[in-house]
Amino acid sequence: MFKGANVLVTGAGGFLGTNIVKRLVAEGGHVRGTLHGRAPQFEHPIIDYVKTDLTLMADCRQVVEGMDYVFMCAANTSGAAVMATQPLAHVTPNVVMNTQMLEASYQAKIKKFLFISSSAAYPPSGDRPVAEEEMFEGDPYEAYFSVGWMKRYAEVLCRIYSEKIKDPMATVVIRPSNVYGPYDKFDFNRSHVTAALIRKVVERQDPLEVWGTGEDVRDLIYVDDFINAVMLAMANIETFNPVNIGFGEGCRVRDVLDTLLDVDGFSNAKVVVNPTKPSMIPIRLVDVSKAKTLFNFNPLTSLEMGLRKTLKWYRETHESKIHENDGACTVATAC
Repeated sequence: MFKGANVLVTGAGGFLGTNIVKRLVAEGGHVRGTLHGRAPQFEHPIIDYVKTDLTLMADCRQVVEGMDYVFMCAANTSGAAVMATQPLAHVTPNVVMNTQMLEASYQAKIKKFLFISSSAAYPPSGDRPVAEEEMFEGDPYEAYFSVGWMKRYAEVLCRIYSEKIKDPMATVVIRPSNVYGPYDKFDFNRSHVTAALIRKVVERQDPLEVWGTGEDVRDLIYVDDFINAVMLAMANIETFNPVNIGFGEGCRVRDVLDTLLDVDGFSNAKVVVNPTKPSMIPIRLVDVSKAKTLFNFNPLTSLEMGLRKTLKWYRETHESKIHENDGACTVATAC
């Protein structure tokens, strides 16, 4: 689909953006990637990296010029600590960027626009997997209220551009569970729980602190599997039809840590839980049957295999920093 096509990836220096850029290069696409506050994590001579501010409409119009497809990965993101204390940090800049990129893409006659939403936008569903049609059946979980409604608003915009205007633009909306893997954020101020635990294990932190009780349940999907699903969705979805992407199974935060300790040989870790620190929704599971039906998506990477690959990558790319332990972790996340 993307061989020879002009493809824009916004947020190309981030976790998902970097992995999508790598895949598009492998598939023969001509890739333009936007950067804002960080350098690219993946370099290749055929990638055209452009520094932009997507809160400015002029920049949005400039980067979509001549493009065929857009992957909207740019977002202001962070972990539980910021979400709990500065909820609007996830709202205002993202609303502006999403709105302007959709309009600029439409004016540039983009063939297809992909938006990465979030399973955090769903209302609470207890201990059962939540299905796509439940998105607007109640408010998001209280801890996700602000970011959840921001994502919902962007989804409504995607539907408008796809269904409610003359000469519509095809939009693809993906609702991921918890994605982890290479190129993730590993700084404790902004990382999500899996990345934070990986860093703590590699650094052999003593004690190794887990925010919350360790009983929160998440659906973790390795980034290569997630990117496979993204590409399948772009190839197969032609109308507004949001789809959950996840592994299809839940695991406790403590189970993730136990797996990390086991595969990395950290047998004498002193683990402590800190229930006074911010945690998020106790259980979030997603129903992934729609992705299987629409484009036969099945994740291939087990939790153990994915964590092993991520540990290896982290050590290879952060080798010089591994022994620069910051001491006891003062900021961690569990979202």
